[in-house]
This record gives sequence, structure tokens and C-alpha cells, in this order.
Amino acid sequence: MTVQRVAYVVNVFPKLSESFIANEMAEVLRRGVELRVLSLNRPAEDLRHGIVQRAGLDRYVSYDGEPFADELLRFRPQIIHAHFARKATAKARSLAAGLGVPYSFTAHRYDIYSRPPDDFHERAMGAGAFVTVSEANADYIISTFGVPRTRIHIIPCGVDTERFSPGVSKIDPPHVVCIARLQAVKNHILLLEACSVLRERHVAFRCVLLGDGEERDAIATAITRRNLEGLVILHGAAEQDEVRDWLRRAAVCALSSHSEGMPVSLMEAAACGVPAVATAVGGVPELVEHGQTGLVVPAGDPQALADALECLLRDEAVRERMGHAARERAVARFSVINQVDRLLDVWSAALEAQG
Repeated sequence: MTVQRVAYVVNVFPKLSESFIANEMAEVLRRGVELRVLSLNRPAEDLRHGIVQRAGLDRYVSYDGEPFADELLRFRPQIIHAHFARKATAKARSLAAGLGVPYSFTAHRYDIYSRPPDDFHERAMGAGAFVTVSEANADYIISTFGVPRTRIHIIPCGVDTERFSPGVSKIDPPHVVCIARLQAVKNHILLLEACSVLRERHVAFRCVLLGDGEERDAIATAITRRNLEGLVILHGAAEQDEVRDWLRRAAVCALSSHSEGMPVSLMEAAACGVPAVATAVGGVPELVEHGQTGLVVPAGDPQALADALECLLRDEAVRERMGHAARERAVARFSVINQVDRLLDVWSAALEAQG
């Protein structure tokens, strides 16, 4: 059955750290599917990704407390899709029940590992379609929540591999770029420890941290305490075009998290032809092919992280080889076009099952 009308439910839209949701919506809209979006909260940020304006996504958003239910009655969605398993999915399930249509949802990371809903199993089993972003997530969901493998669709979030593409304006000394919210789960302190090791080894580099969050003051203090001013730049939040421009100048993209779902920042880096050095958590080993498109290291090991970074920072030929392979892999596996192809198929199957 052809998908023509989809309503989304999300916690906040637009949100700078959730560019993957805007990318998905824009591509769904580009396919000729009509959209409506319910945002449970209003955005606290003024900075927005360019894709929101380019795709005109603001035109389709209503906020909780507004007459969204009445609008849905007029819109007549065929399916209601939520991102994240908690409040957004609860709302999507309620709205779908009232309209007599199926709901679906995508689970990412915190809603699986850190704060899953108590009735995760029931939400997954009751959905017309249940999606998560990595094999690692799926394995955890099966073992922890008892959801059968046959109920799980694994669809990584995608990136615009035309917009995120290689550039030629590399910076000297080579730059390490880390794109991540400044939150404890991203473990920036580990990256700072690795930077201290690189300085002691007299490796030429700069490290740029793109992102903002509640750990900003703690990270700034750690930079000062380790005498890394000038070597580590706490840049702050950046919208997608600026992120792309930093990646095009970067030698390496680093991610030092102790928990992940399937990090879109590493997909964006790969699309720009930049190899990754990242900790082996969540879906990272599925995304970064160790020794081919980057290097994967144990979580929590600053020496191993420094060794991997040094390997790439000192060898331009290896960086170029891995970057080229990363670009090819991103286009083949992690483009938003491929993602939405699969998502539309999943939705179509859910509608067929609904009858």
C-alpha cells in the first residue's frame, strides 16, 4: 500500500542535536508524502539547521496544547510515527488509537539503555512497525525486553551524502573534530586525556569540539587544568552547514563516548571522506570498519585512543585511504535516501497488515 500521509510525534522540533529527524522528514516530504508534526515541547534553541528552512518543515509543525487532534482528523494520516520510545511514542500510540490507524516508532539510545519506558515490550509489540538504528540495539532489546527479532526493523539514520561530501581545504596542523553534545555520556574528558598524551608525544594537531550542553563548564575547566588551551578549541553549537565545513577541513573525526546508538556525526564524517577514531560502543563497530574506514578502540582507554589518533595524524596516506573507503561505505549504507527507502517499505507493510 502506498504511503501518502504520515504524522510524526517528537519531543522537540526542531532540535539541533537531532538533525537526523529533520533529514528524515525532509526526505520523506521530497518523496511526495504529506506530513504533519506534533512537537511535545517548543525548542529552547534559536540556532537551527538549514535543512529545516530549505525543506519548509516549520510549516508542518504544531505544538502540544494546540488543536493537533482536530488537525489530524482533517489530515487523516495513514500512520503515526514517533522518534524515541518514551513520551513521543506514548503520545503517538494514544493518537493512533483514537484515529484507528497504526503507530510506529524508532528507538535510538537513551530510550533503550538509560531510561526505557517500563512497558517497552508492549509498545514494541503493539506497534505497526518498530525500528531501531543498530544491530547492537536490537541484540539488547531482544535480551532485555524480550522483543522477538522478527518484530525489529534495523534502519540506521541517514545523512545527505550529496550535501556532506569531501572538500579540499585541509588545515595544518591536522585537525581532530569531535561532534557531540557536551554531556557525560559523550565522555569528552577521555578525549582530553588522549590530547594530553598526544602533546607529550609531540604530535602536531588541533582538536575542535563542536556541540553544547550541561558539561560545558566542566570541560572548559578540564581544558584549562590540563593546559590544553590553544590545542583544544571549545567551539560550541553549530548547524549542519558549519559542521560540514569543519569536517571538510578535518583530518580525523573522534568520538569518545561510553554509550551510543548509531552516531550520525560519524556518518557525516564518513560522507565527507574523513576517517573516524571512536570507542567500541553501541553501533560504532557497525559503522566504522576497523582498519578500513577508521579505528575503533576500547571505551575508557585514553592510551588506546591516543595511539589511534597518533596513527592517523602522523600518516596522511593512511588517512586518505581510509577516508576514501569511508566515503564509499557512507554512500552505500548510510545515505538518507537508502534510509527512507527502507522506512517507506516498513510503513507500507504495516498498512498492508492493518488492512
